[in-house]
Amino acid sequence: MRVATIVLLALLAVVHAELWFGKGGVPRVMSLRAQVQHQQKLNDQAQAVNEQLVAEVRDLQEGLEMVEEKARTELGMIKPDEIYVQLTTTKQPPASASANAGEASAAAP
Repeated sequence: MRVATIVLLALLAVVHAELWFGKGGVPRVMSLRAQVQHQQKLNDQAQAVNEQLVAEVRDLQEGLEMVEEKARTELGMIKPDEIYVQLTTTKQPPASASANAGEASAAAP
């Protein structure tokens, strides 16, 4: 009976030593958990960047009409084989203002 108790205590000591200092011990598990948390943060950041890039690509693919409109209105760009016609309007002075100006110039000499 005494020998069996000693053998069981020795086996218990080996199991505890393996638990605390072995390959799958508590310190190793804690270290791996910290690494997993750090990698998860990096993955979340990369996922956010990827989602932003996907949204930009989608906007560029679907919004080519908007880009073309801005290029035409703001930069005056045209397509090949396209004729660009620009109309300008000039303001005509009112008839009474031009008549008053003519009278003032005739009275001045």
